[in-house]
Amino acid sequence: MTGQRTDRLLPALVYAALTTSVVSSLGMLLVPSIADAMGITIGSTQWMLTVNLMVGAVATPIMGRLSDGPRPGRLLLIALGVIFVGSVVAAVAPNFTVFLIGRALQGLSYGIVPVTIVLARRHLSADQVSPAISSLSVTVATGLGLGYPLTGVLASWLDYRAAFWFAAAFVATAAIVVWRFVPIGADENTAKPFDVPGAALLSVGLAALLIAVSEGPNWGWGSVTTICVALVAVGALVAWGFVELRRRHPLIDLRVIRTAEVLLANATAICLGASMYMSLSIASIIAQAPASTGYGIDLPLFWAGFVMLPLSVGSFTGNRFVRRLGPESMTAMLPLGSALTAGSAVMLWLTNDQLWEILLGMALFGLGMGAAYAAMPALVARNVADTEVGSAVSFNQVLRTVGGALGSAVAGAVLAANPGEHGVTLGLGIAAIIGIVVFVALAVNQVRVHRTG
Repeated sequence: MTGQRTDRLLPALVYAALTTSVVSSLGMLLVPSIADAMGITIGSTQWMLTVNLMVGAVATPIMGRLSDGPRPGRLLLIALGVIFVGSVVAAVAPNFTVFLIGRALQGLSYGIVPVTIVLARRHLSADQVSPAISSLSVTVATGLGLGYPLTGVLASWLDYRAAFWFAAAFVATAAIVVWRFVPIGADENTAKPFDVPGAALLSVGLAALLIAVSEGPNWGWGSVTTICVALVAVGALVAWGFVELRRRHPLIDLRVIRTAEVLLANATAICLGASMYMSLSIASIIAQAPASTGYGIDLPLFWAGFVMLPLSVGSFTGNRFVRRLGPESMTAMLPLGSALTAGSAVMLWLTNDQLWEILLGMALFGLGMGAAYAAMPALVARNVADTEVGSAVSFNQVLRTVGGALGSAVAGAVLAANPGEHGVTLGLGIAAIIGIVVFVALAVNQVRVHRTG
């Protein structure tokens, strides 16, 4: 690549990665508005989150493996095209069924970040790769703080369809930027067979897991349906593990991700994802709930989106801090980021009846996630071969998505079983406990590493 085009590559990849933030901001904030507009219950409307996360969890590892192939630039363009179609379908949907189809197509947005990381690793110079991966990995958290306010403004001034039209327009501009500044040509040296059995088993396992967790509160955790779907999930995921360990070119090389630092990053991903999504979803409910509930701040939709703005500022600041420290400090950033995340979760649990408390909690969450999310992909990427970066990083992204889905589902189950202030407090308490456990585990590991080093 020419020097001028290399200079423009990272901004182009960051802009494309913001697609995930824009699509994610169309989630929990709009559930009440869409339920009212389409005349369905809040519980049914939650499927707009479930189907999006489910497709994302399935698509991310597949896109990660394909991005390790010869044409990651073309893959990025195709994915943006599918997300654009999904945004348009959701914007014009005459009923909830068609709307869900649009949301399912938007689920490919979760696979965008791993593809951009592969492109950065492949086309940037060695000294540019680590800061580039850190920036791309926190783009989602940073962008959420900008996407939520914009979604709230558009939906309150016009309606929810305007927010989806904006997403379509943004994705279209992202595709133009990718076509103009990202290499699209083939690199035949990276070609390898695609693991169809592995992709099928992982897709079935993840889809069944997310359906069981999401629908368990409605079906009953002890119901035959829930148990059967959970058994399908466990069976498919166990079979996938056996298949992957025996294939020459697996979808995700489980032998590679067994290294200590990669395992640490992956375990942190799923747990912090659960803690963060539980806290964020409940904080969003507190912000919009009427004051008569005893816990609500009663913000209108226009202002409710701005509650996430400190998250953006904090994650950007955390990422810049990590980049200044350099790659040798990546392992230490995980316990530091988890400490901030646990602290913010505990704060929201204990103090959440004033707006400034929610805003401060979001800022601390942003700082923690900015540090931890910047460290995770960089740790993974530097511990695997270049040809495995896409699949390994995408697996880390899958675990974040699965953790977020589990956190959202648990929060929903807690609130359904414990309506009112007690459910809010209990949900935030569970999120805080998860955050504390993650921090303690990482701190103990850090001490062990120093003693053995």
